[in-house]
Amino acid sequence: MAFSRTGWNPIGGQSKKGTAPALWSYTSTDAIATVNTAAYFNDVSDEVSVRDVILVVDSNTPTAHWVNVLSNASGVVDVSDGTVIVETDGD
Repeated sequence: MAFSRTGWNPIGGQSKKGTAPALWSYTSTDAIATVNTAAYFNDVSDEVSVRDVILVVDSNTPTAHWVNVLSNASGVVDVSDGTVIVETDGD
């Protein structure tokens, strides 16, 4: 599928662009393998900077991953593969 702005949200008070990484959340039915594809986040290229962090939640699985913006040049955004957030409940 494609990026959907309805799942895109800032987390907390956003830092000044370019002075510190910003945190974002993104919820989608897309798997992380789709979301971490280069150009997936092009619709928000004017909002994200290199090193920004995005919490990606797959509402189908459900799983969550942290991804970093690796590059943002000429409107093309590329993010890292993602680090899974392990969800356990030992009780």
